[in-house]
Amino acid sequence: MYKKRKKLSTIHFIFNIVIIVIPWLSILFLGKRNVKRFWFASFVIFILELISHKIGQKLEWWKFYDRKKSYLTNELPFSIGPYMPLSMWLLKLGNGDLKKFFILNAISDGMFAFVGIQLLNKIKIIGLHRLNPFQFFLYLYHKAFILYGVQYLYDKKLQSS
Repeated sequence: MYKKRKKLSTIHFIFNIVIIVIPWLSILFLGKRNVKRFWFASFVIFILELISHKIGQKLEWWKFYDRKKSYLTNELPFSIGPYMPLSMWLLKLGNGDLKKFFILNAISDGMFAFVGIQLLNKIKIIGLHRLNPFQFFLYLYHKAFILYGVQYLYDKKLQSS
């Protein structure tokens, strides 16, 4: 017989919509020139994040309260929503200043790793399972180096063209 699938909770569904829509709406305030400049490096981080989320799901670094192992309703909204727009914002706000860029990344990644995950755990969306908050912070933060490096190379290529 068929197993009855657990329905996605209303809170989780609304949360997924919010984390997809709001970051993408914020792009309207970034400016066309900045979107054009930062889209490539941000897209690379988006692809990297899709892969990282699949690995994290398989290794059970976190656990979602709804539908076990449903990448579509659990990890994918985090990839589609905040990563690419936030990457563009961090590149714009860092404005070529390496120190400022890494501080902004540390603040945003730290807020999510130490505060955001706690909040999401309290509202029964996701909790860390095989990672502690510091390890999760490192999982998030290491991508800042890749993002900056890709943008640096992209800018250099544009300047030489």
